[in-house]
Amino acid sequence: MEKLTLKQPKLYPSNFDFLKKLGQNNDREWFSLHKDEFQKEQAQLEDFADALLQELNTHDVIETASGKKSLYRIYRDTRFSKDKTPYKTHWSGSFSRAGKFRRGGYHFHLESGNSYIAGGFFGPSTEDLKRIRQEISFDAAPLRKILSSQSFTSTFETLKGERLKTTPKGFDANDEAIDLLRYKQFLLIRKFSDEEVLSEDFLQLAGQTFKNMRPFFDYMSEILTTDINGL
Repeated sequence: MEKLTLKQPKLYPSNFDFLKKLGQNNDREWFSLHKDEFQKEQAQLEDFADALLQELNTHDVIETASGKKSLYRIYRDTRFSKDKTPYKTHWSGSFSRAGKFRRGGYHFHLESGNSYIAGGFFGPSTEDLKRIRQEISFDAAPLRKILSSQSFTSTFETLKGERLKTTPKGFDANDEAIDLLRYKQFLLIRKFSDEEVLSEDFLQLAGQTFKNMRPFFDYMSEILTTDINGL
């Protein structure tokens, strides 16, 4: 008897097509008339996010309960924005790591011509940023080893994020790790073409991208969950 192979959830051209039409008709009346179409596309995104969550849980422990809960709402918060268009023109979501000893987070953004997988520390607190910088200044070798590894460079190329143009307060401008000490954000980002996103193996590509963040997350988690004496 032939064994059946279940097809894994994937993304489809219609997922991007709906966003394109929404961008051209970004108003509540059009959206209301096309609500059924939106719900159909969103359901496919939820299925994909569910499968991505399962991939994550093979190598990490994720707090996010489901793909549906990982997705951000399509509705924009326009209260403090000059742009009053009511809807986003991309799909996105995030997964939280479970437990106080697992630091860092996973994010995905899907948009024709601008799709990426990201993770890291977007807005570390003042206390966390100081602790990270202290550890880097003390010994930058472990972090440099991670950032120069083949799995890291082939996936993310380099560490990304906002950086100071000057020396952070309390640190030496001549510190050998000054290039790393200037970071205000610590982001890992991998961009994907539309062809890659719509391919049959994008789920595996996305899952492996998240997996390749783990050495960096493990390093940061150890720093941020121990005190200055390593306890």
